[in-house]
Amino acid sequence: MNSFNRAPQGERLHIALFGRRNVGKSSLINALTGQQIAIVSDVPGTTTDPVSKAMEILPLGPCVLIDTAGFDDTGAVGELRTERTREVIKQTDMAIVVTDGTSLDDETTWAGLLKQANIPFVAVLNKVDLMQVVPSTLLADIAKRLGCDVIPVSAVNGTGLDLLRKTLAGLMPENGRQSLTGHLAQEGDTVLLVMPQDPQAPKGRLILPQVQTLRDLMDKRCIAICCTTEDIDRTLASLREPPRLIITDSQVFDIVEQKKPAESLLTSFSVLMAAHKGDISYFVESATAIDHLTEESRVLIAEACTHAPLAEDIGREKIPRMLRQRVGQDLTIDIVAGKDFPKDLTGYDLVIHCGGCMFNRRFMLQRVEQCRTQGVPMTNYGVTIAHIKGILRKVSLP
Repeated sequence: MNSFNRAPQGERLHIALFGRRNVGKSSLINALTGQQIAIVSDVPGTTTDPVSKAMEILPLGPCVLIDTAGFDDTGAVGELRTERTREVIKQTDMAIVVTDGTSLDDETTWAGLLKQANIPFVAVLNKVDLMQVVPSTLLADIAKRLGCDVIPVSAVNGTGLDLLRKTLAGLMPENGRQSLTGHLAQEGDTVLLVMPQDPQAPKGRLILPQVQTLRDLMDKRCIAICCTTEDIDRTLASLREPPRLIITDSQVFDIVEQKKPAESLLTSFSVLMAAHKGDISYFVESATAIDHLTEESRVLIAEACTHAPLAEDIGREKIPRMLRQRVGQDLTIDIVAGKDFPKDLTGYDLVIHCGGCMFNRRFMLQRVEQCRTQGVPMTNYGVTIAHIKGILRKVSLP
């Protein structure tokens, strides 16, 4: 399937299933998707780690379903599995709490965690095919204890699945900023995208923020024109009028800023992603922390991707080099990737995050809130580069 038609995982609605062991979470996922995605077994604890599957589910649209280990797992290994299940909450847009009605103590606790995180959820009384009659008193008790709607479901014969899908659709949270380019581009605008093809660009492909930006412009019916850094002059000369907006790779911010027409707005793919996934105002405010770094300071660079780094990697090489050239070679810089992120950030003077195209907005905002709560400034790649190059005030923010 063409990548323009396939929703990236970070843009999908993340739906997590929580429940005790053997209440039928994996069976329910298989029933919802119509596929054998999760392993089903009568042996408690079959699901040991969170398992994700991207699907199109009507009327919800593009989703990621997350199957989790039972939150009643026991023993040392069980505690580790439960902790991983807790971590899933950070990326959950909405949740399904699955129960068989035999006990509600654990379910009540986890419902409280979801409420605390402001995550909408619904309860499912599973395995109703094993009951001759579903007691209305049991449904009422579950609804009262968990504080949510309860739907009787059978993953075996499909009872209640349509109602579950409809209920989930009614719980769908606002996705925040719908457009990557926001107010910067409107229908009919000409937009120039400057996309250097360096070793980090996948051979024969565009990186995800470039693809998402192109799709956003197409949806707005803008006129999108693409070029590499070397072809900026020739591309601009071919246009009858200057483009309304120029979107560039942050690494060539200064080059593009020098060449752009005065009337054209300037931003970068990374800045667009910062606003789409995170808190752009906080990122811009936090960038001033760069001016106060010393060789005794400590910086954390966080990247969503877990790719094997190539030469001149922006997060692992280019930004560290820029910072050390500005601050001093003894500046301490730690690097984490994927979902690795320290719980205690108080030892850092600054966190610099990638655009987060691989994460959903809730997950990125959770990291922003973690930094803000612990009093640690947090910015992102594009904002960092623009600040270091002294052109951040010239960059247009969505």
